Amino acid sequence: MAWSFHLIQTPLRDGLLLLARLLLAWIFIHEGFVLAANLDGTFAAMAKLGVPACLAAATIVLQLGAGLAVAAGWQTRAAALSLCLFCVATAVLFHANFTVRNELLHFEKDLAIAGGMCAFMVVGAGQFSVDGLAQTWRLAVAKTTRNHSSGHERGHLR
Repeated sequence: MAWSFHLIQTPLRDGLLLLARLLLAWIFIHEGFVLAANLDGTFAAMAKLGVPACLAAATIVLQLGAGLAVAAGWQTRAAALSLCLFCVATAVLFHANFTVRNELLHFEKDLAIAGGMCAFMVVGAGQFSVDGLAQTWRLAVAKTTRNHSSGHERGHLR
């Protein structure tokens, strides 16, 4: 029998999704804190690249907010979409000088991270996440409500 990703079942699957979320989110969380720790330097460096201070501040908020959301698995698909778009924009706007090897590597890294975020948009965060806990809770409430209402219809509840 050929090995298949479908053979990876919960909790191993959910553990791997958690690990992937933490690894991919780390770069955004770390960089967001680094940028926030030195706002004057961040704004000056961004200004040299033609990025206004308000956009630099939004970048910090995006990296920290969406990075923490992906790490926690909260609103994962939306957070992953925002980070995917951020990575593609960063690659195209700031790392498109392919004659410089370092810029090419940053371009490729940004696209690879965007690809990882696309995967989270498709599969979600898994059960070891805020989204997973919320889904489990919603299903339990729906089941309880369904069982309760079906008992009323039959006249079995007192």
